[in-house]
Amino acid sequence: MEQPSTQTAALAARVLVIDDEPQIRKFVDISLRSQGYATLLADTGERGLALLATQGADLVILDLGLPDRDGQQVLRELRQWSRVPVIVLTVRSSETQKVALLDAGANDYVTKPFGIEELMARIRVLLRNASRAPDAEPVYDDGVLRIDLARREVQLRGQPVALTRKEFALLSLLARQPGRLLTQPQLLREMWGPTHADDAHYLRILVGKLRHKLGDAAAAPRYILTEPGVGLRFQAQEHGQAAD
Repeated sequence: MEQPSTQTAALAARVLVIDDEPQIRKFVDISLRSQGYATLLADTGERGLALLATQGADLVILDLGLPDRDGQQVLRELRQWSRVPVIVLTVRSSETQKVALLDAGANDYVTKPFGIEELMARIRVLLRNASRAPDAEPVYDDGVLRIDLARREVQLRGQPVALTRKEFALLSLLARQPGRLLTQPQLLREMWGPTHADDAHYLRILVGKLRHKLGDAAAAPRYILTEPGVGLRFQAQEHGQAAD
């Protein structure tokens, strides 16, 4: 069966853009609509929250430098009542600030100035993940790597992969949220508890062992991607793509 095009798949998705710069709003708006997305535009945090509450959205693009309130405050307010995916636009390049944004509830971020193709790719990943039914079978399978979260089984090219409890726990955390960037502190707290939130070397060692078992080269990984100084994300592959 022929797969629907990216533009066709985007038709039902509505994206809310909260940014006070008219040029950026117009640029992102035109780019989104050219890909088949519906758009809502807001120039303040208050108006953005109101639009989300009254009209809804499938994804939010949120600028941090808003005139009425800091974008991080908007994010915290939004997360009190919504789980909508959020991509933050930021000029802040500090790793500490990026980690803080992700810990506050952002799903991803793009640093200004940004390329529209990168932004569109991140939007597609998050919408694809969000569209999965919450009660869907917890299995990832791209034809090469198969992860059965319920049965705690992993196979690579049809052969079972023996993972330790920690290795499977890390893979499970990442694979349950493909495309989402999880911070080092988040992962360390989940894996080893709050007293180990600064022990990044634990995570580096575990990631190295997991990549080795998955045949995932550190220099050019297919599945477990590292954002230096920030965290990790699981990159889902289309069926058959991983075999290329």
